[in-house]
Amino acid sequence: MKNFLDENFLLQTDTAQKLYHEHAAKMPIIDYHCHLIPSMVANDHQFKTLTEIWLGGDHYKWRAMRTNGIDEKYCTGKDTSDWEKFEKWAETVPYTMRNPLYHWTHLELKTGFGIEKLLSPTTARDIYDECTAKLQTPEYSARNIMRKYNVEAVCTTDDPVDTLEHHIKTRKDGFEIKMLPTWRPDKAIAVEVPANFRAYMEQLSAVSGVNISSYDDMLSALRKRHDFFAEQGCKLSDHGTEEFYAEDYTDAEIKAIFNKVYGGKELTKQEILQFKSAVMVEGAIMDWEKGWTQQFHYGVIRNNNTRLFSALGPDTGFDSIGTFQTAKAMAKFLDRLDTNDKLAKTIIYNLNPSDNEMIATMIGCFQDGTLAGKIQFGSGWWFLDQKDGMEKQMNALSVLGLLSRFVGMLTDSRSFLSYPRHEYFRRTLCNLLGDDVEKGLLPHQELPFIGRMVENISYNNAKEFFKF
Repeated sequence: MKNFLDENFLLQTDTAQKLYHEHAAKMPIIDYHCHLIPSMVANDHQFKTLTEIWLGGDHYKWRAMRTNGIDEKYCTGKDTSDWEKFEKWAETVPYTMRNPLYHWTHLELKTGFGIEKLLSPTTARDIYDECTAKLQTPEYSARNIMRKYNVEAVCTTDDPVDTLEHHIKTRKDGFEIKMLPTWRPDKAIAVEVPANFRAYMEQLSAVSGVNISSYDDMLSALRKRHDFFAEQGCKLSDHGTEEFYAEDYTDAEIKAIFNKVYGGKELTKQEILQFKSAVMVEGAIMDWEKGWTQQFHYGVIRNNNTRLFSALGPDTGFDSIGTFQTAKAMAKFLDRLDTNDKLAKTIIYNLNPSDNEMIATMIGCFQDGTLAGKIQFGSGWWFLDQKDGMEKQMNALSVLGLLSRFVGMLTDSRSFLSYPRHEYFRRTLCNLLGDDVEKGLLPHQELPFIGRMVENISYNNAKEFFKF
């Protein structure tokens, strides 16, 4: 019987243990997609309690607590104390067994605070007090936590209208860990509600200095902001979307659609799809011109619970995996760019695991030999960001592509305690490869190469791919 969360956690063979301890564990972290709050890095934020750093904004935990019968006031309530919220989370943890939250919770307590006790109602007070006390010390400031986990670079997620003032301050402070912005222009294609789109155009106009009254003006304003992001070190874009958009359109049609929605009129479904298709192509061309990497996170249905969304807003735990027939649109979108020789480096993340093999074969259609792994199948994302999801993603990529050229893991998190997700991924990767060696599916005499492969997937591939 193996001990829970010992040094060989998730590592089921001697070879897996060798690969992890001698190769994966030592590699720095490049967290190329996250949702950290930039001001916390810029101001070297000191967290007041364990609840603030661990439960604030964590809809994964909120979903589990609600499922466990915990009242909403202990999840998102403003009048509930930090201790009361943590106490209810501790009450829930034992019920999360076989959910990745159980692993993440104890891995974060161990690596972050040196606590190896299991979290439960009986240990909650001691763990809360010990961690909260440590968080008051300089060792646990936002920047020092990043140093503790051997982080080399992080890429935040930023709207084109963001000032990036916190990225600028962090760089000027001389902080050795790079915090780079990522271009996230989702609101520029959100034309479903005309009033919201018009308000966003006004924001974009103000920050860009471009008077926006036409589609061409909008593109000019976006390009100015795109240039500004590049000046601040941005090397990636990211798009959160239900599916890919690749409708046919003419320039005249898109200009007319812009005028219609800008003027406050609702668009037809076809007009919405055409506009999204056009703007995403224009953005992709901007990325290609600058040598950026474009990322697409697709397959989610957001805000399914109208009542609770109305009360609590977005990103509070009411999203789900979606089912979309998007393969043809994905192919058409990528082909449209490739035909004009303007297809940037690309990473595609899916939320529905039924798309794994489709994506693994799709990316192979657009590899052009200009660099290794130009088109990437992104790591297991969101609901798939766990052992089973990671293994399925890597198995599909292995069978239908080149796992060895994979750029690896990211946190996709707002929490400064989420860096152990990289360790979790690396252990899973080493276990996968180690098991193959032990079964004779990979040659034992090639262990030096497999060790380098682990190091590359953990760090080197991302370092080379993004040019950080």
